[in-house]
Amino acid sequence: MHITQQETERHTLSVTVDNESGILARIAGLFSARGYNIDSLTVADITEDEKISRITIVTTGTPEVIEQVVAQLDRMIPVHKVTDLTALGPHVERELALVKVVGTGDQRIEALRLAEVYRARVVDATISSFIFEVTGGTEKIDKFLELMREVGLVEVSRTGVAAIARGKEAL
Repeated sequence: MHITQQETERHTLSVTVDNESGILARIAGLFSARGYNIDSLTVADITEDEKISRITIVTTGTPEVIEQVVAQLDRMIPVHKVTDLTALGPHVERELALVKVVGTGDQRIEALRLAEVYRARVVDATISSFIFEVTGGTEKIDKFLELMREVGLVEVSRTGVAAIARGKEAL
């Protein structure tokens, strides 16, 4: 008997919750207690009265693991709704990174050239360094960082993924 190992998949989950203290810790605890990893986590208030927040979680697992995570999140109080944006279909994901690059001469020129190609903005500059702001999909950010390592990358700060479903319906 041959048992095939299922491939893990990257999924982006959108979780709307009451905006109350402790909910983020409870959700993170659900993941850590079961040995699931969170690749990206962002949280923001989404209502004018600040009573509801959206937590966007990027995680990886087999289809069964993802299904289990969604079901467990959905049962939590004060979770309103859990949506697997990946399973739902077309959605938009973006991330922002601040990237500090140090260098002089040709390294400096190359950093600026690469930043232009990736549409990164210079948000701070000194004689020996730049801080670039780059936005886009996770793959774009990863590639930009990979290239900047060659010309003097020294520090990175990333926001994590923000995502929203395409189309006219709201989650």
